[in-house]
Amino acid sequence: MAGGPPFSLGVDTHEGLAALVRAIRAEEDGKQLRKELAAAMRDGLRPGAQEAKSSIMSMSSAGLRTSPALRSSVARKIRPEVKLGGRWSGARVKAFKTKNVRGFPNAPKRLNRAGGWRHPVYGNREVWVQQRGKVDWFDRAFQGREGIYKAAVEQAMEDMARRIADRAG
Repeated sequence: MAGGPPFSLGVDTHEGLAALVRAIRAEEDGKQLRKELAAAMRDGLRPGAQEAKSSIMSMSSAGLRTSPALRSSVARKIRPEVKLGGRWSGARVKAFKTKNVRGFPNAPKRLNRAGGWRHPVYGNREVWVQQRGKVDWFDRAFQGREGIYKAAVEQAMEDMARRIADRAG
């Protein structure tokens, strides 16, 4: 899956979201309502994305080359995503691949993994080393707070449903 996220944490209340999207499509200004719903859902997930960014930025830089900055590159690729319709509908926080950072596109995934990753030693392509990042930096950012983010997304959905129902009278 080229360009997809190495991993994500998501909220998926598919049946309710699908019904809400159908109701929005039936409205005259449905496109604008979809934009507003997506923005509200993303806003509910922003604190989680910020927590994941803080978590990767707190990783020790010992043993990591300094340029280009790996931690900040990974942090820039973490963001909330909302899709309304299509094959997948829902809201999630994703850590996207870092395509142009040191030839290390899977940095978010590898830094999170307990096994780390192997790579050749700089300047000596024959010697390989095993390197570890900050284990579970992404997962720990959400531990114990999953319900808060899910509730925020569901509240955005509920607010939009109430808004549409109020129009109908």
